[in-house]
Amino acid sequence: METVPLLLVGEIIVDFTTARPGADCKLRLGGIVHAARGLWASGMPYAVAAVCPRYLLNQARNFLKIHGCVDFIWLGEVMGAPNVIIIGDATEVSHQGYQDLLREEKAVEIQDVANSLRIYKEVLVFPGSFDLASVKGFFSHEARYSFDIAYDAEDFSVLEGFVGHINAVIISTSSPLFLSKGSDDIEPMLADVRRLDPEVFLLKENRGGSRIFNIRTGESDHVPAQLSSTVNSVGVGDVYSAVMVGFGAGQWKEAAWRGAMAATAYSQTTYPDDFQRDVLRNRKLSFEELRDLGGTVLPWHARPHFPLYLAAPDFSYVEKPEVDRAVDALHYHNFVVRRPIEENGELPLGSDPALLQHTFRSDIALLDECKAVFAVPLARDPGTLVEMGIAIARDQPVITFDPRNENNNTMVSGGSATYSNDLDTCLNGLFVAISKLWVKSQP
Repeated sequence: METVPLLLVGEIIVDFTTARPGADCKLRLGGIVHAARGLWASGMPYAVAAVCPRYLLNQARNFLKIHGCVDFIWLGEVMGAPNVIIIGDATEVSHQGYQDLLREEKAVEIQDVANSLRIYKEVLVFPGSFDLASVKGFFSHEARYSFDIAYDAEDFSVLEGFVGHINAVIISTSSPLFLSKGSDDIEPMLADVRRLDPEVFLLKENRGGSRIFNIRTGESDHVPAQLSSTVNSVGVGDVYSAVMVGFGAGQWKEAAWRGAMAATAYSQTTYPDDFQRDVLRNRKLSFEELRDLGGTVLPWHARPHFPLYLAAPDFSYVEKPEVDRAVDALHYHNFVVRRPIEENGELPLGSDPALLQHTFRSDIALLDECKAVFAVPLARDPGTLVEMGIAIARDQPVITFDPRNENNNTMVSGGSATYSNDLDTCLNGLFVAISKLWVKSQP
């Protein structure tokens, strides 16, 4: 008997990534097409039920057919908006600047698809600007659903109509739903998920890996991240979800590892053929070989327990966009950043020696409270370099982001756990360093 393919349900969007230094603008199909690329690269059969504007129909249908889609159903028409997202930063070093054009004018009209969806028994839904309840009526009672909740659900109540038919609930730490319900404590969110009675719950924790919870058995497992240069972060989580669900229920732990590896490959290129090559190479590894690769694990909720000392010329009178960008990225990843100039004050020139001594001792006390140092030594700022030296002498990990290439000195680069002029590289280095500290702290 022929296997019925996995059905992807969701919106097709046009991703427009603006130009950055060293990279041109890029325009490509996004939304559930990212998930489709993941299944195609993995050799998994799939079909698509798409919500998109009429003008995208032919292009989307043709692209997906070339990339393994066995059936394309136009589920809903987007009206009033082009379904174009402008992406200002696609490398996940800060809040990704997404702008959904004319979002407030957007409306979706569900099409009459008759019985075309009733053959599909495994369905992966990416909720969007369409009514899930009205879509459910098109499926058979035997259908099983998985949901990747990103940006279009305020709470889990939107899934209540599917209770008893849910395989997996998937969410990432960048989702507004996670930030409002689970950012401080995962337990309230887990309680909400348990009420939906899925088999598993997957929490994707960006560079810190992910956690998969088996709701039926109460077991959980960490899936490490394989950190490398991030060329693209748009759609990476969609690929993870699609490959995990496509791998199949009943072997969720291995499925999560397979999904994570495919997502890593997707983050390293925007060229489909290169992506497929890397995915197929990884698929040849056994599950045991995958686990032996190891990786980085740093749960979202553990990160605040490892405060970071910001060593930088963080003064109000200094032009420091690189410092501000680094701090924004660290906050995005849920690190607590201790800023001595903000906490202990900014001294004017010519301050009294007693005040200088007091501030020095306060800054050193703050350094004592931190587990690592994130340094941005602009213009060879002497205070920053002294703070770095003290931390290195104490064996505190020092991550040095040198965006202007002004401090590539043996003592700086050799003493730093990570030294680079690239923020992405420094964030990876930070996760590796703090992950080691977290592992050591575990009973």
